[in-house]
Amino acid sequence: MSQPIDASPLDALRAAAKARTEQRDAAKAAHAERRALEARPRRSPDELRAVVARGQEELAGSGIGAADEASAEQVVAWAVREFGDSIAVACSMADAVLPHVVAPLAPWVDVLFLDTGYHFAETRGTRDAVEQQMDVTIVDVLPLLTVAEQDEQHGTDLFGRDPGACCAMRKVEPLHRTLQGYELWVTGVRRDEAPTRSATPLVQWDEKNGLVKINPLAAWTLDDLLGYAAQHQVILNPLLNDGYPSIGCAPCTNRVAPGDDPRSGRWAGLDKTECGLHV
Repeated sequence: MSQPIDASPLDALRAAAKARTEQRDAAKAAHAERRALEARPRRSPDELRAVVARGQEELAGSGIGAADEASAEQVVAWAVREFGDSIAVACSMADAVLPHVVAPLAPWVDVLFLDTGYHFAETRGTRDAVEQQMDVTIVDVLPLLTVAEQDEQHGTDLFGRDPGACCAMRKVEPLHRTLQGYELWVTGVRRDEAPTRSATPLVQWDEKNGLVKINPLAAWTLDDLLGYAAQHQVILNPLLNDGYPSIGCAPCTNRVAPGDDPRSGRWAGLDKTECGLHV
């Protein structure tokens, strides 16, 4: 006759997991309360431009790509000193490296996820894992129209006929609208991603969105990013290991052959290389 299984170790693990979740929820709620109490009016564009000028002088060193250019952590630390909680991190959920770099210096920072309605299941799964495992606050940024409403108003599969218009409605406008609640946003743009990004500065004024923009990973390569993720066991989108070095919406993202431009799978066959968020 089989012996009954001792449930106490399993019960202890469940209790510990519940306690960790409760602690995280309490810390997140305390941060939100403090942030609301300490909220300050958004500074004017001229004031923010002055901060950008100071930041460029402090962080750029001898210039873009110079050996004395500030590290990613130094850029984030500068941003936290200058902007406090008025910071948003944009994350496509191709990986969680950028939130992992920012969160230790800005716990419970808002991480903006552009929920276009067209994401791979793996991308949504990565988003959920980040929310559960990292000390950040996920903010789902939604378009004004659902996919069904867009199909009704503009025709089915607009992404195939006019990808620029689709990106404008499902990415550019929602992000612009959301960013008006912050003074600074953080991106994971890297100079090695595309020729259009080769001159990306660490700190810049984002004229289109009317706020400060920092690119702390600008000097990193893809190998740097993957190395950081391996060293710190950072969450990665499984598609990165399945032929997708650059991950966007599912209908507009193809696998890339080894050795090809990492972004060549985005809008393949079309005269389009950017969604419009960073141009």
